[in-house]
Amino acid sequence: MRQDDQELSEHAFGLCQQLIRIDTTNPPGNERPAAELLAAELSSAGLDPVVMQSAPGRGNVVARLRGSGELPPLLLTAHLDVVEAEPASWEHPPFCGDVHDGCLWGRGAIDMKNMAAMSVAILARLAREGVKPKRDLIFAGVADEEAGCRHGSLWLCENHRDLVQSEFAIGEGGGFNVQVAGKSFFTVQVAEKGVCWVRARATGEPGHGSMPRDDSAVVRLSEAIARLGSQGLPRHASASVEAFIGAIASHLPAPLRPVIKMLANPTLGPAMLNVLPDPGVRRAFRALLGNTASPTVLRAGNKTNVIPGVAEAEIDGRILPGQSREDFLRELSDVLGRDIDLEVMHSLPPVVTEPKESSLYSLIHEVMGERAPDAPMVPFVLQGFTDAKAFTSIGAKWYGFAPVKLPPELRFADMFHGHNERIPVDGLAWGTQTLMEVVRRCIEG
Repeated sequence: MRQDDQELSEHAFGLCQQLIRIDTTNPPGNERPAAELLAAELSSAGLDPVVMQSAPGRGNVVARLRGSGELPPLLLTAHLDVVEAEPASWEHPPFCGDVHDGCLWGRGAIDMKNMAAMSVAILARLAREGVKPKRDLIFAGVADEEAGCRHGSLWLCENHRDLVQSEFAIGEGGGFNVQVAGKSFFTVQVAEKGVCWVRARATGEPGHGSMPRDDSAVVRLSEAIARLGSQGLPRHASASVEAFIGAIASHLPAPLRPVIKMLANPTLGPAMLNVLPDPGVRRAFRALLGNTASPTVLRAGNKTNVIPGVAEAEIDGRILPGQSREDFLRELSDVLGRDIDLEVMHSLPPVVTEPKESSLYSLIHEVMGERAPDAPMVPFVLQGFTDAKAFTSIGAKWYGFAPVKLPPELRFADMFHGHNERIPVDGLAWGTQTLMEVVRRCIEG
């Protein structure tokens, strides 16, 4: 095991801080300034990055450290866009990039400008060292992941496949530590749910607001959404979820093992969630027990005294590995009612890395055994989606591994898309060294 490299960690920290201070809220994204910043860093290390726009302002950057070609390439990837923030709800401004209480604060600190910074610092360091690896090492900083990947990774794979073709891809979705029953675990994402964003529409007769209609579009849609909130969608078993929960259970005290294993049971799991004291952990596990549908946008009418003829809701649907878009739409329609029209706005299938066990997976396991011997690594199923959707479509084996070590009081689930997003400075340094060790061993063969 090599000694930690403080200069490398400081480079990653500086890049992350600069990236946070570039507002890439999506929409509109405007990732080009971030892509150009990273391109300048890579150019200064002697590489030849290329910045490409999929649409005005939607910048993507790709760079390659060329090796001997004995082995196929390894891709490091990170998205440069972030979700919106509500500044009034933050303790420190969301694009300040300042350090407080030992953490670097700002939107993107965890999701996922940290991975972009670590990857570029690593690529630049290897280039300056004159390393000639057995694998090419590629970095892709992409746009638009938060809105469905269409201006980023999907666009790259469709239009510039040769630039990002690889055997393995390492991106977001894992690498963080979680606490279950007092035990710390590190995650490596090997599967993720699919996405199906739907517009649900109710129609009815418009009318004057002074004469209520119990069959109005607004009332009917509201009743349908209320059913969805109270009933949810059916539960399903999933081999990927069973493997994840089984791995956690295997490292817990014997009396707890059968209880934790029952969390994967679609019938018993919801009731067994009550054994988990942390509400955030309960939500995370509950989302893995079936397809899910969250109403996120409501829209109807534009005048107080007019009953509108149309009411719409946008619904964020997530599809469990082993389920299909058609399965999800059928279940959603069963709950909302056949009189609610469903329009698919965007969909991407679930991803499962097969086979889960590979040379890279084993290598990550080996490095983590050295870097975090008291926190077992488990194969994680991500409730959301990532750029894995694109890169696996052109043959890459995807592992979600953007390593960061969090103290018990900071939970990953609360950091991404939440208020007060931040990353511990020492946790970022630990992650940079960990990722470098994985990359070195992988490209050296």
